[in-house]
This record gives sequence, structure tokens and C-alpha cells, in this order.
Amino acid sequence: MPDTRPNVVFIITDQQRYDTIAALGYPYMETPNLDRLVTEGISVTNCFVTAPTCAPSRASLFTGYYPHTTGIYNNEDIWQHSWVEELAASGYHCVNIGKMHTHPYETPLGFHERLVVENKDRYLEGRFFFDRWDLAMQARGLVKQQRELYRGLPDYRQRLGAFEWKLPEELHSNFYVGNLARWWIENKPDKQPFFLQVGFPGPHPPHDPIPRYAKPYLQKDLPLPQVMQDELAAQPIAHKELIQHNIAVDHDSIVWSSNPTPQQLHRLRAYYFANVTMIDEMIGGIMKALAQKGYLDDTVIIFTSDHGDCLGDHGHIQKWVMYDVITKVPLIVWNPNHFQGGRKVEELCQLFDIAPLILELARVDVPETWEARSLWPLIRGSKTGSGRTHVFSQQKGVSSENPMGGFLTGTRLMTMVRERTWKLVHYLDDKDQGELYNLLTDPLEQQNLWENPANRTKKEELIKVLLHWRMQSGLKSGDWTIPWR
Repeated sequence: MPDTRPNVVFIITDQQRYDTIAALGYPYMETPNLDRLVTEGISVTNCFVTAPTCAPSRASLFTGYYPHTTGIYNNEDIWQHSWVEELAASGYHCVNIGKMHTHPYETPLGFHERLVVENKDRYLEGRFFFDRWDLAMQARGLVKQQRELYRGLPDYRQRLGAFEWKLPEELHSNFYVGNLARWWIENKPDKQPFFLQVGFPGPHPPHDPIPRYAKPYLQKDLPLPQVMQDELAAQPIAHKELIQHNIAVDHDSIVWSSNPTPQQLHRLRAYYFANVTMIDEMIGGIMKALAQKGYLDDTVIIFTSDHGDCLGDHGHIQKWVMYDVITKVPLIVWNPNHFQGGRKVEELCQLFDIAPLILELARVDVPETWEARSLWPLIRGSKTGSGRTHVFSQQKGVSSENPMGGFLTGTRLMTMVRERTWKLVHYLDDKDQGELYNLLTDPLEQQNLWENPANRTKKEELIKVLLHWRMQSGLKSGDWTIPWR
């Protein structure tokens, strides 16, 4: 009997904000292929990550558990197992092309094939690890653009991570991964069903578009951040230290500024958006290849990202904080033959809720210990109320017990709880610092109400929600953690 289960193409970008797709209400964007997915598919418009950092977010996504359960809080933490192993055991041919951000980088994770491409600015990271992109450069006698080279530019500190791509176009990381995925589809052995995970390195910095893609955005009136001194003054100590850290250290070729000019911010966003447009073009190529091979009608395409980017909002750059521009990501599920398209789902969900959906598409049992909850009821159009009442996100800080905790100082652990109308961010430390936002009156999260006595009842209510969530999580997932570690 032929296997009639659908193919799944799971596309994950790196550090893409939710407000970067034209069809979702952001007309300054040029994203015709993502617009098609939105128009013909299902857009989940309130999807939130479990961690504002790459590897912890991805480890949750590919295991079905929160960071405090997986133990994966940092990009350097080891994770070597995922539900891809279950897909492979069930008969799917599983392939990863591009970024997954596992550690070690080439961990099989259940895939039959991995063509690994990692971060754009990681020169010799992982003790001389060279990925497929490095090898493609080497074959042409080239070295990829990177921090060591950018530092030689006379205006390096003023660029805020925005640079022009000057090498051959086909070697740009977004094009390299997209074309590699298309090539695999066109030449793969006739093994169906297949699970293809495509991980684009962009629009993660350095912001390095091919100039012809940046030019239209440079000529546009783009939304720029408006940061008030009152907002900065009310931020927790950990935030203020993070801003200063990003000014002092050039992570991913970005030297941040406490007072960037409108011109700097405009170029930064133009280059970031241009990278999204380049990825969009590659998604169109992937869909074309699927159609030419006769796979498209029976392939479910899922598009999302691992977290967003502040791009100057709230006075910050990159991630490591809990604003919606970081924790809220685009999520689209597409296949007109399987789902009624052209719909928006506004219920709250977590990014790792994609995992049960994929297993159910593959007719694979979902583990009872999973903390992820299936998107099936929402995708199938069930009644309002099928979503979550609260979503959560976690980020460890640098401390004596967590010396590799990235760049967040001033707290040992930052935890977010968000409902539809309120958000609270709790900081584990010896100081009474935190964040509390009324999302109805302050959707941009610019007025921190943590110290406002009038909101004490709401603050205590959400702290109790956090406490109940952690206790419930330990009961539900405890049996899984023993064999995992």
C-alpha cells in the first residue's frame, strides 16, 4: 500500500519579526510569496516563543517542552534528540537544509540527511567547525563576509550591523540555503513522504542584503522606533545593563548606540527588510520546485521564525528581552487541499505547539508528557477558546551557576507570562524589579506599571499564574526528564 501521508516542508527563519509580511497588514514589506501563503493558508497571529534566544527556542520547538524542562537555556547547551526521530521511525524521509542551531552542530537529531549552515557571523565557531556554506566559499577561493573583515571599515561602529553583500549573489546565505533546498527537491530520491526542514540564516544580523534588494527599502518611508526617556528610565536594571553591553561588544557585527540617528535606524531596517524579501524569493523557488516535481498539492508548508528583533524598539537591539517584537513570531500553515485557507487564527499559542500538529499530520502518537498543545483545533477552525489563556517565555542570565548565559546580566532568570490583555516579566534576583504592561492601553509596551500601586492586584495574579505553571509543568514532564539527560 502506498503511504498517503502528506509531505511536510517546515521553513524557519532566524530572528524575523511578526511585522514583516505585507499580507498581514504591513504594506511597507515586499513579500509576494509569503503573501500567497497567507492568502491561501492559515495565519496564526498570536504565536509566542518559549525563549527569546535561538537554541533554547528551537530546542523547545523540536522537543515539545519548555526550557526549564529541557535544560536548554543557552546556545552552547547540548541537545541531541528531537521528535524528528519519531517521524523517521514512522517512515518519513527526514532532511535538514540550513540552520537548526543544535549543539553539536551536526547532531543527527533524527534526520537522515543534514546539510548544515549556521550563523552568518560565526567565524571558526565551535573549534574550527566549517559548515556547508564555508565549504562552498572555499571551493570558489572566497571567504564569507564576517566580523573580522567588517571591523576594518572606517565607519564600522556607525553601521549598526548593516553592510552590503559584495560577493557573488548566489553565495549569499539566504540564497545559498534556498537554492540548496530547491536543488534537493529537484534531485532527491523518490522517497515519500518526506519531512524537509529549511533553516534560513537570515534576517539575523549582520544585515547584509544584496544592494538591489535594499534599494527599494532605502527609498521608502519605514516605521522607525520612538523611544522616550521615561520608558528607558523605567526599564529593569537587567535591561539597562544589556543596552550598555551591546554598546561595548559587537555581537554579530553590531556596535549598538544609545542614541542612533534616524538615518542609521532607517538603513538598519531597510537592510533587515531586504533580507526578508530575499528569503521570500527563495520560498517562491521552493514552492515552484515542489510544483514541478508534482509534490506541492500533497505538501503541507509551515513557515515561522525562532524569535524576533528589537531593531531599536525600546532602545534595544537584537533579542534577550521579552517585548512582543521578540517573543511574537509569524506562523503560517499552508495547503489548500488539507485546510480551508484564507483564515487568521487570533488565539494565543506557543511556537512549540507546531510539534503536535506535525506529528498528527504524520499519524504519529504525541507523547503524553509534552507541554506543547496541538494547533489542530485552531487550524481546523474549532470554536474560539481552543487556544491558550497564557503563554510563557524564559531566559537565563549570566551568573556563577550559569557562566555561559549569554549577555543578560542583572538577573539570574527572566520569565514572561502573557495573556491577551496583560504581560508580566519576573526577574529572579535580590531586587524588586520587573515589568508589567496593560496591552489594551499600551500595546507598544512603553509604560512599565510594575511599581504602580494601582496595579498590585493584577501583578500578584500573574505571579501566581507563573507559580502554578511551574508546579504543573514539573508534574507533567517529570517522567520525561530522566531519560532525556
